[in-house]
Amino acid sequence: MRFSRTAVILAVSASLLSPAVADAASAPPGPVTLTESSLQGVHGVSPDVTVRNVLTVTASGTALRVRLGNPFGASPLRVRSVWVGRQPSPGSPALAPGSNRRATFGFRHAVTIPPGASAWTDPLPLSVRRGDRVAVSVYAPGSPVDDHTFPPPETSTPGSFASAGPGDAGADESGRAYGAFAPGVLWWADAISAASAARGTIVALGDSITDGYNAFGGGPRWTDVLAERIATRPPSRRLSVANAGISGNTVSVQPNPYDPTGQCCGPPAPARLDRDVLSLPGVRYVLLLEGTNDLGGGDYAPPAPAAQVIGAMRTIAGRVHAAGRRIVGATILPMCNAAGGPKEQARLAVNAWIRTSGTFDAVLDFDAVLRDPADPTVIRADRRTDCYHPNAAGDRLLGDSIDLRVFGL
Repeated sequence: MRFSRTAVILAVSASLLSPAVADAASAPPGPVTLTESSLQGVHGVSPDVTVRNVLTVTASGTALRVRLGNPFGASPLRVRSVWVGRQPSPGSPALAPGSNRRATFGFRHAVTIPPGASAWTDPLPLSVRRGDRVAVSVYAPGSPVDDHTFPPPETSTPGSFASAGPGDAGADESGRAYGAFAPGVLWWADAISAASAARGTIVALGDSITDGYNAFGGGPRWTDVLAERIATRPPSRRLSVANAGISGNTVSVQPNPYDPTGQCCGPPAPARLDRDVLSLPGVRYVLLLEGTNDLGGGDYAPPAPAAQVIGAMRTIAGRVHAAGRRIVGATILPMCNAAGGPKEQARLAVNAWIRTSGTFDAVLDFDAVLRDPADPTVIRADRRTDCYHPNAAGDRLLGDSIDLRVFGL
């Protein structure tokens, strides 16, 4: 079955489309967020190694800045040095010759980041194009490891290399100082921004479906598909895409269903909204796809009622609007819950509210895109990995289904 891109757009306000189209050509280059990988917890203390984090950017830009975070550490993050360069080959820690730059923080090479805080580097004399991989090499031995660790998608994978020996290996462009690639593991580095002709950033706030968990089958995540499509537009008509998905995340403030320690799945979306969304440079649109983990429940939290999920979404939308941004809501995908059962009834109620409440500036009906016409309680068999997660083909379908007019394009 094929779905037209326009068919999945249920509501687009006139205020969303007209001003964005009108101001696109006249907007001067400014700071945008080129990529993000939201930190989700703290796991131990860093040994005496350098960690070369690799993230892929979704727009072109110059004067790169990198954000390092210590949101969960109980002690300061003591960064001794940071180097930033381009990584030309996906599986190799080697950098493009001459691309590696030593970063500063207020013109100092070292920085101490208190618990709960973050720090941006000064602008670096480094340019990137959409799709480039940026390597951020951080040397911070003895510091709390604030990380993003998740089972990664098969392509466009964030990840890292750790140096094989002690000491600061950030300046090594050859990559010989580093060991094997650890897909899906990032330490401290959670965002890259730049001056860009792109006229702003879309932040996808979500859970594992946005994070890319189980998107198997040899394709990118749906957020990467969206970025690919936007890249076909003229430079001044583009937006960057930042992925703020965390596997296991909840949209409402509640105990996490899967992890009572809170280390696996990040704070609930309202608690991380400022850090992971509103504080990023250039944000114009928020795309919210959450609720599966709330409605499904787990060993440590019961299934949430529809009213709880709706209340959380309404709160997030209100805060986004108060900050002067626009928010797009996506309906919740099927979860293999029994037809007529309480979980499925709650999902249907939340989706009906998303479609009809007018809370969002626009709605993407992802449920309609992926549900099985013969059994709407499940994702189509050829588009799913399991009951909750699309495979790569499903992610491709989601990314292709988004009408770019939602973002003024």
